[in-house]
Amino acid sequence: MNALKRFESIAYSLLRIVAGFLFVFHGLQKILGMFGGPRFALASMPGAAGIIEIVGGVLVMIGLFATPAAFICSGEMAFAYFMVHQPKARWPIQNQGELAVLYAFLFLFIATRGNGVISVGRGRG
Repeated sequence: MNALKRFESIAYSLLRIVAGFLFVFHGLQKILGMFGGPRFALASMPGAAGIIEIVGGVLVMIGLFATPAAFICSGEMAFAYFMVHQPKARWPIQNQGELAVLYAFLFLFIATRGNGVISVGRGRG
């Protein structure tokens, strides 16, 4: 177990990078209509979500201001779950909200850990 412990900080950075990268695609769907998603107006609730997903996803991915960015992304996903998914059915498996719940808790975890060792913000202190 100790042999794997030395890779923990690298694995965390990779988790942060991949989560941010994938989150950006959700925003690109909403804002630009890319990747098969509908395009929303910036002044709409989905448009605001798309902005958070693009900006927050990039900041989390590159590891710059990852704590506040991830906290905002976590809140957006919790809000999305309770506004969009939860009214459809009680459990995430029934209301297609698993990804929103997973992102909410993943970003909450990232908010507690910060930028990580592989990050733009590492040298910022």
